[in-house]
Amino acid sequence: MAIIQFSRMWNCKLSHLQSKLQALLKGGVICRTLQQPNFKSSFLLTIHRYHTVSKPLNCAWQQHEDHFELQYANTVMRFDYVWLRDHCRSASCYNSKTHQRSLDTASVDLCIKPKTIRLDETTLFFTWPDGHVTRYDLDWLAKNSYEGQKQKVIQPRILWNAEIYQQAQVPSVDFQSFLESNEGLKKFLQNFLLYGIAFVENVPPTQEHTARLAERISLIRETIYGRMWHFTSDFSRGDTAYTKLALDRHTDTTYFQEPCGIQVFHCLKHEGTGGRTLLVDGFYAAEQVLQKAPEEFELLSKVPLKHEYIENVGECQNHMIGVGPVLNIYPWNKELYLIRYNNYDRAVINTVPYDVVHRWYTAHRTLTKELRRPENEFWVKLKPGKVAAMIGAGPIQSQEPGDSSKSPTWTQGPKELGHLSLLSQVTADSWIGSGATGKWNNKVDQSSVYLCLSPLRQRVLFIDNWRVLHGRESFTGYRQLCGCYLTRDDVLNTARLLGLQA
Repeated sequence: MAIIQFSRMWNCKLSHLQSKLQALLKGGVICRTLQQPNFKSSFLLTIHRYHTVSKPLNCAWQQHEDHFELQYANTVMRFDYVWLRDHCRSASCYNSKTHQRSLDTASVDLCIKPKTIRLDETTLFFTWPDGHVTRYDLDWLAKNSYEGQKQKVIQPRILWNAEIYQQAQVPSVDFQSFLESNEGLKKFLQNFLLYGIAFVENVPPTQEHTARLAERISLIRETIYGRMWHFTSDFSRGDTAYTKLALDRHTDTTYFQEPCGIQVFHCLKHEGTGGRTLLVDGFYAAEQVLQKAPEEFELLSKVPLKHEYIENVGECQNHMIGVGPVLNIYPWNKELYLIRYNNYDRAVINTVPYDVVHRWYTAHRTLTKELRRPENEFWVKLKPGKVAAMIGAGPIQSQEPGDSSKSPTWTQGPKELGHLSLLSQVTADSWIGSGATGKWNNKVDQSSVYLCLSPLRQRVLFIDNWRVLHGRESFTGYRQLCGCYLTRDDVLNTARLLGLQA
């Protein structure tokens, strides 16, 4: 009889609860805690749903013993209670002017749980045992949850091989536009972030102008090679780059614990043949490995290697060591952010146990094959400035290379002409394109041949050294380059300030 009475009592209570829930449903809101009597607190389950008839909001949440679960924006998210207390944006916990945390994280009870939780429109309110209230916008939680970040790409990119890049017809940016307008700078950085390379055209062939370009977007990173480097094939440093030999594809400064982020190349002079620059999208090649051999991609992202640079040339004494895997990925979304590939500078492999070494070599070979596919090679010629000799009436124009600050001066006489073979390289278009004007005459006479010593302006190449590998073909003659490394953080900072995702 007692059992029958108990059963009737519960049926009555359940009917009453059901009628109340139906009434709430008609009102358009469900936000109620259901607690079953006589159960231990560790088995408490709080189920909350939020819905309005006029404006449906797909939101449901559950309060578990050790975490808070939120279903919103087609995503199920889970938040630790300490995390929710630690990230409170109230005035006492967070300084909105400096965007810094004021709350001492170490003061938060590691067993903390909210006393109550309520949802008002699109804002969640957590009341803690001490009475402090934390409020979170649903969109903020969705954006900053682990599950949200797991689906998000940190840096949007367009992966490319030679054909893809050429068909994209990525525009270069003019030197003056780059320096004088945010629009030109933003256009350049957008291309750079998407493709990992970008060009600036019409740059005077001097180290000073190259530095001006670099400083427009970043601090110049000073390294063992100095602030701005300026080199020829004189082997003045203990590096293969200071020779005329061909260089296979590689990334620079793998022997730094943090490899340099961006590299700038500017060919100032080349009196010879060859010397084309090779560019390969390392992320495109790595993506091919991921698709064809995911276990090899994973191995290349986990095995740490040493890279080493030992120099003993004249006064240059250096011994640099950097450690890290070939492929570096963010652990939460598996996004590749850095490739460290340089067969010249890879040190002795002594960080890998014997039973892993051969598998690593196999994976490395797979990546190398992708990097060396001819269709993945994009070749460019960084052309130096040209001296233009023109035929016309009047004196000879003489101006120092790259010096646009001085007005041209004019001299006359065949002695200043130098090599007359230069005449075969000159067209009226190149003369007019250099900014000079004059009257033309069809008669060729040494006394009326005029030489402009102001070279045509050149292009400067920016390379994402964390993504794009570079190399070069061998060359002959005298070749002079200048350039520098840029601080990656500063480049990305400039991009974000211009409204780009970086």
